[in-house]
Amino acid sequence: MSQVFTKGIEQLEPLLKKLNVKKFLLVCDSSFPYLNIKDCIESITIDHVVFNQFSSNPLHDDADKGIALFIDEKCDCIIAVGGGSSLDVAKCIKLDSGSVVPLVAIPTTAGTGSESTRHIVVYRDGKKESLGNESVIPNYVVFEPKVLKTLPVYQKKCTMLDALCQGIESYWSINANSETRKLSRKAIELIVANMDKYIGENDEKAAEKVMEGANFSGQAINLTQTTAAHAMSYKITSLYKLPHGHAVAVCLPEVWETMLKCNPSEELMKIFTEISLELGYESPSKAISGFRSMMTRFGMNNPTSFGNREDEIKELTTSVNPVRLKNNPIQFSEEQIAGMYERIVG
Repeated sequence: MSQVFTKGIEQLEPLLKKLNVKKFLLVCDSSFPYLNIKDCIESITIDHVVFNQFSSNPLHDDADKGIALFIDEKCDCIIAVGGGSSLDVAKCIKLDSGSVVPLVAIPTTAGTGSESTRHIVVYRDGKKESLGNESVIPNYVVFEPKVLKTLPVYQKKCTMLDALCQGIESYWSINANSETRKLSRKAIELIVANMDKYIGENDEKAAEKVMEGANFSGQAINLTQTTAAHAMSYKITSLYKLPHGHAVAVCLPEVWETMLKCNPSEELMKIFTEISLELGYESPSKAISGFRSMMTRFGMNNPTSFGNREDEIKELTTSVNPVRLKNNPIQFSEEQIAGMYERIVG
């Protein structure tokens, strides 16, 4: 489906009026009261109702409550404000209500690119459930880079690294093609060129470029899906409480280095070299070293064992999502996966 992108929160009310919206459901997380776009959204003259009863790892039951509210209040539009969680819940409401109402996304982080993907992540009975449907891709996206100004620095780092890793993984995914690689290239280029000013100087122009890069990474990953670095990250998040972007970023250099040791084909080496050049390095080995140096520069440390390290490595190794591993250009043995976790966990 095609999306309509616009920049500036002041464009939201004219958009809703153009769509002839009578009442919208505002899906937002706990950060909404502190956002510098809150007043602008709340001052919109169109009637609305708020749904914010969900956690950072939303449950399917949470989404069900949102669906009930949407139906009971007779809403004709959904607006999602926030990061991946708000967008996941809003997508669930759109999907499960069976409604064809427009979904407007207003991302407040520069990371997941969820505003341009068909993917939904919710939890049911304590287990992560991944859903996907083209119909839930937001119809409209409103970008407002100034929301990034007040984000905690660590959250900026985590979400930015998620976007960068998505750009890299989508480039080498077995589902990639020339069109998706154009998106991946734009994502990597924009993030790498602006990351230091974005993180170190809180520069608004750099924030705008990183947000744009994150969206390109979302568009790319929507078509290619993620690979081994993401597959290996999920249990790291649940076991060591490391945010998603941080967890993916500690996995990526190990995955890349392990693939290099597997005698990749000439075509795959060409792809690895192209990624390296986008990152600013002349070879894959130097790019991997550079990625690790970047992690050190940003103070993003690897997780540390909290108990029985051997048992933790076993738990991590058996947790890897086989579906995402299938998208990886090189398939890993259980022994190779265990070896990577051995190097990741301190």
